[in-house]
Amino acid sequence: MLKGHQSWLFRDKPVLLSSGTVVGPFEGRGPLGHDFDIVHDDSLVGQDSWEKAERTFLEEAAKIALQKAGKTQDQISFYIGGDLMNQITSSSYAARTLAMPYIGMFGACSTSMESLAVASYLISTGGAKYALAGTCSHNSTAEKQFRYPTEYGSQKPPYAQYTVTGAGAVLVAGEGEGPRVAAATIGRVVDMGITDPFNMGAAMAPAAVDTIISHFRDLGVGPDHYDLIVTGDLAKVGHELAGDLFEKHRIPMHKTRFRDCGMMIYDYDKQMVQAGGSGCGCSAVVTYGHLLKKLNAGELRRILVVATGALMSPLALQQSESIPGIAHAVALEAPDLILQKEG
Repeated sequence: MLKGHQSWLFRDKPVLLSSGTVVGPFEGRGPLGHDFDIVHDDSLVGQDSWEKAERTFLEEAAKIALQKAGKTQDQISFYIGGDLMNQITSSSYAARTLAMPYIGMFGACSTSMESLAVASYLISTGGAKYALAGTCSHNSTAEKQFRYPTEYGSQKPPYAQYTVTGAGAVLVAGEGEGPRVAAATIGRVVDMGITDPFNMGAAMAPAAVDTIISHFRDLGVGPDHYDLIVTGDLAKVGHELAGDLFEKHRIPMHKTRFRDCGMMIYDYDKQMVQAGGSGCGCSAVVTYGHLLKKLNAGELRRILVVATGALMSPLALQQSESIPGIAHAVALEAPDLILQKEG
């Protein structure tokens, strides 16, 4: 199971039975809008606060994943999730509604792959029969907590990112049909001294590079092992920095497609998102909506999803602390690739 220093190689590869993705109207107008299960036309979804709306997004995504797989809430061994809100309240209150045994996690925007990695580990070791991994974020809740409320109308620098309003959930099992989880690499905290809360791409890029290089080292593979390597939330600034760091470390990323979820979800020409998307929901909805469809259709065979997170808090920043970065990687394989191996 343990491979190298910080990776898990799953012999009996857990299967992603189903997923659910729910996004707001702004995300629905982006280039991936047709890949999401629900696109709401109101980011409040009938609630009286942004926080309650964010929780509702996650509850809907979880229920969609269960419905697709034909499973009920009482069949799920564990729900593993987290978000950006203080004390991960969106996930905790959603867990109250879902009424499943709950493992709360916080990895900032990296929580999508952190929760999927832990869910896969539980399944592969027999610690769970079914595990649900889910994350969420909301533009208005994140802006209010980490920067300025949207009503304030604060101007943002061009390197700032736009928090995705959305939620994604995936149901993991030991057997069934669907893409498989081949491996996972748990990242280290990397802090390069960034103190600007708007410049998250710069804070997270070194952690993404460190985790990807560690993944290659632990598994003995290179970039060409994957059809696509996608980071979670680096957006334009962080993505360019990561490319420079790979070149410095002589990692031949040109041998694969290297992309970023925060750059894929929005249309830069039509949507004013500064550097691109971020948030716990960013890599979750892109992976569980868009990328899983590509794997199921055989358009992608092997992908590495590297969700990135800026582990900052408003209090720490007020005390002049820098912003630590983290990244967790999960390797996914197409169903037909598994069948060919088994045959």
